[in-house]
Amino acid sequence: MISKTGIHALLALSNLAELKPGAYAGATQLADRIGAPRNYLGKLLKQLAEQGLLESQKGYGGGFRLARSADKITIYDVLEPIEKVSKWNGCFLGRSRCSDKSPCAVHNRWSTVRADYLDFLHNTTIAEVADNGVLP
Repeated sequence: MISKTGIHALLALSNLAELKPGAYAGATQLADRIGAPRNYLGKLLKQLAEQGLLESQKGYGGGFRLARSADKITIYDVLEPIEKVSKWNGCFLGRSRCSDKSPCAVHNRWSTVRADYLDFLHNTTIAEVADNGVLP
């Protein structure tokens, strides 16, 4: 359901959630810890910094850290720039017109699943992911 990139982003932010306040972690260090390619993770972390989820600092002692508390960053916040999960508001079968008034064959079932999944993404935080021991 989530791409490898999305998983790497969640794992990286979960690792960053465990840093001491004010500390930074380098992209190489994070990549080695979560098993991601170094250059690839560095670019991903830069993208997440551009989205306002991370702060970055160059030079000795620099790297990345969360831009706000882990309990204020949701899985949706992390995945939306990568996975574009908001696009799931459309018809499951790709119809241009699909609604409660003009439903496709699976509209009612998909609407329920989509709403539950998006609710999960919006209401589960990086702090919860980090606290549940999913880190490698």
